[in-house]
Amino acid sequence: MASLILALPSKGRLKEQCEAWLAKKGLVVRQTGGERGYSATLDGFDDVQIRLASASEIGKALLAGDIHLGITGEDIVREAAGDVDARLTIEARLGFGRADVVVAVPNGWIDVETMADLAEVATDMRRQTGRRFRIATKFTRLTAQFMRDHHVADHRIVDSAGATEGAPAAGIAEAIVDITTSGATLTANALKILDDGVILKSESCLMKSKLADWNEATQATAAQLFNRLSLDRL
Repeated sequence: MASLILALPSKGRLKEQCEAWLAKKGLVVRQTGGERGYSATLDGFDDVQIRLASASEIGKALLAGDIHLGITGEDIVREAAGDVDARLTIEARLGFGRADVVVAVPNGWIDVETMADLAEVATDMRRQTGRRFRIATKFTRLTAQFMRDHHVADHRIVDSAGATEGAPAAGIAEAIVDITTSGATLTANALKILDDGVILKSESCLMKSKLADWNEATQATAAQLFNRLSLDRL
């Protein structure tokens, strides 16, 4: 019988939260090959193959159709591809791993509170200095789309290799797009989130790949699994 492949985070807090969420539904994940192994079993589901991987690897595998189901952050898949909704569906939002992708500027910019203000500053900078307004981020796809949606034309995205929140103070960029959970890191770096600068409110989600090799057996297994998880979508 063909196995349904479910990918789960392999380490850290997300791994613990995923396993705790499944355990509440009566589903126990048992890692095989020791603590360093990258496969596991799911009690009561012999035809489910558990793969343990990083959150980013899970996102890529879902988008490519290499796995049937996976748990990862919405921000990861939205950044990885522009046609996410054509490749996968979000079956459940799990209530953990929450983080917002936001636009932030220095606190000292007292006249910049909205994306419209930011667009005006960017236009003025280009006109007065000939330079484009720089935005440091690791979320280049999401940032580019958000800037287009808000008509911020005179900008340049700077790929952030290090700590993004330090870019304005270091003179690398005028603003940033970064992920935040509490806002404490932004506050510590004298940055503020624009009033309408939340690009995405992300959290860990159970996702189903539309491109995976679905057949009668895997569909039936998924339906049984979703029933145990008290999810009626599939």
